[in-house]
Amino acid sequence: MADRRDDEQANDDRVRAQYDAYPYPERDPADEARRLIVGSPSHLDEINHYVFAGRLAAGRFDASRPFRALIAGGGTGDGAIMLAQQLAWRGWPAEVVHLDVSRAARDIAEARAKARGLDIIHFHQGSLLDLGERDLGRFDYIDCCGVLHHLADPEAGLRALAAALAEGGGMGLMVYGALGRIGVYHMQAMLRLIAGDDPDPARLALARRLHAALPASNWLKRNPYVGDHLSGGDAGLYDLFLHSRDRAYTVPEVAALAAAAGLAITGFIEPALYDPANLIADPALLKRLEGLPWLARAAFAELLGGTLKRHVFYVVSEARAADAVARADSARAVPLLREAVGAAMARSLRGGGRVKAELEGIGLVYDLPPLAVEILALVDGRRDLGAIHRALPQNKKVDWFAFKAAFDRLYAALGALNVMLIARPSPPPRRDGPAAP
Repeated sequence: MADRRDDEQANDDRVRAQYDAYPYPERDPADEARRLIVGSPSHLDEINHYVFAGRLAAGRFDASRPFRALIAGGGTGDGAIMLAQQLAWRGWPAEVVHLDVSRAARDIAEARAKARGLDIIHFHQGSLLDLGERDLGRFDYIDCCGVLHHLADPEAGLRALAAALAEGGGMGLMVYGALGRIGVYHMQAMLRLIAGDDPDPARLALARRLHAALPASNWLKRNPYVGDHLSGGDAGLYDLFLHSRDRAYTVPEVAALAAAAGLAITGFIEPALYDPANLIADPALLKRLEGLPWLARAAFAELLGGTLKRHVFYVVSEARAADAVARADSARAVPLLREAVGAAMARSLRGGGRVKAELEGIGLVYDLPPLAVEILALVDGRRDLGAIHRALPQNKKVDWFAFKAAFDRLYAALGALNVMLIARPSPPPRRDGPAAP
């Protein structure tokens, strides 16, 4: 038992040394002047949709109790910077805590925050496994992206995070996907056989030589969906091929990981890739899938598509799972578009009523309803469905039921692509006090 603990500690030390030598992902703080890196998890609109049922702005947080987020294993800062900037743009009272084992990664993240003037981010160095020993308080939201699969005991890591959640909170997580990383673990095994204890620069050079020498039959050579070693510099190559502790998950394993911490999955990103109906059209096969629970359907879709190299998903406590996701179920629902303007998207559709996308090498096509252009032109993140219905052009006026059917078709397509999300408007202030929750 002692030998095992010693091995785990040695591996922990190697992981920390890796990220000190090669902070991941490679980022230059000077780039903050020209762009904000956005993604998933932890986009504020996604958090609102998948964790808070669209009601995050509905009077829950104020200056006396700000929204608190933990970025656990925040690396060089992508998640912390994105979320803090989005919170700052909206003027919401908030605190973002960035925690990472690597001092070098923390320094880069801190420099990026300074370049943006994001003083709501507070930086700490250490392991998420030690959260119980730190006085960091509880968090409304926790991001843990690309960390759990590098721990000796991922379940223990997720339980430590769950213990730090405030009541009613949730998390955005990312772990590697097993099917899409075919070939990666073959490379790791080969390099363990030949790299020995060479210094890191020599190991990186050896990894490049081996990659260049792969025959056409090699699984990695036949997998075009893995590219960190091509675009991520030394840090990306080391993280992919030379990491000392690395595992990947299937959908059922992701669900089991969440359940072991008392958590339930509220959604995967992008939803389209986890629904077999987006990948096959055979009605007899789809009929067989109709009665399956949604996680079983997601597992089927993963096997069917075969290219998922990561799983991005949101979780809440099992008790909250049924009510955590925003629904477009009434006139008060507010549709919004991620990094897009409805009018601009509407203009792009004037030539035809179809949306096409390619995700993880899978082509997706959605036929849109006749009112799609008119609806999208009115989606601004402020109007609710009732207001959009009332604002339709006079020559496109339809009753509520026809409008709602058209919107549901549009939302089924754009929601599956993670382009459209749902929020709820803040309630009006009460006369006798603050806004109602």
